Amino acid sequence: MRLQPLVDALREAMLNQGVIHADETPVQMLAPGEKKTHRAYVWAYSTTPFSALKAVVYDFSPSRAGEHARNFLGDWNGKFVCDDFAGYKAGFEQGITEIGCMAHARRKFFDLHVANKSQLAEQALHSISGLYEVERQARDMSDEDRWRIRQEMAVPISKKLHDWMLAECDLVPNGSATARALDYSLKRWVALTRYLDDGAVPIDNNQVENQIRPWALGRSNWLLAGSLRSVRRAAAVMSLIQSARMNGHDPYAYLKDVLTRLPTQRASEIGKLLPHQWVPAWLTQDEQEKRLIH
Repeated sequence: MRLQPLVDALREAMLNQGVIHADETPVQMLAPGEKKTHRAYVWAYSTTPFSALKAVVYDFSPSRAGEHARNFLGDWNGKFVCDDFAGYKAGFEQGITEIGCMAHARRKFFDLHVANKSQLAEQALHSISGLYEVERQARDMSDEDRWRIRQEMAVPISKKLHDWMLAECDLVPNGSATARALDYSLKRWVALTRYLDDGAVPIDNNQVENQIRPWALGRSNWLLAGSLRSVRRAAAVMSLIQSARMNGHDPYAYLKDVLTRLPTQRASEIGKLLPHQWVPAWLTQDEQEKRLIH
């Protein structure tokens, strides 16, 4: 059964969003005609926790070259939440807005504190925790109210943290672990703090990192992908399974119903089978109408 048209429709729905998360993880793939593997990549693209659309789409590529991300995004031109991977940079030069991941910045200081109980790292972690406390308070707010509370509470914390980092940067030895932790945040400060100016933008990239975790866990089970075709099929199936989970569906029930209906579904109505619009065929007409209303 060919699921790709359904995944293509899911991708199109995602690319109508103004904010998208992205991450990638390696997968060992058997090289064609050889008895060895090479490193390929699965890319994950997800909607944000604040989006009404709950979806993730996985895309497979034989390398980590940035062109694969550009091919997936096409002419999309929104706000892109990601880590500091160089492959995304070309997209930023073409008008995509980079949104940094505060969790990555925090991790630098966390590792520093674990390694040597650095007081500087502890101070940075304390300030970053203040930013996350604002996010916890704003989690269930509207985008406008989330922006407002960030302006009132998070912007002062952010400014104070930035000034402190600049001052400390002049006091620590160049090339030290402390300097590297400070440099990571300072060089990416504009991207790291763009979320403050838009309530629809998340503070970090954790949403998609959670969605890519099944692939990371799976590596220890399946070890390698047998072919390009097989891993692309797996990416399509996983896109639907994880998106179904994000929408509160039982993946088995969803796939069973969709695979039964897909062969006779009109191409113009394929969107009705997407996880965020799916209504089980076994529901009564009244139940289906209630589900669509909600």
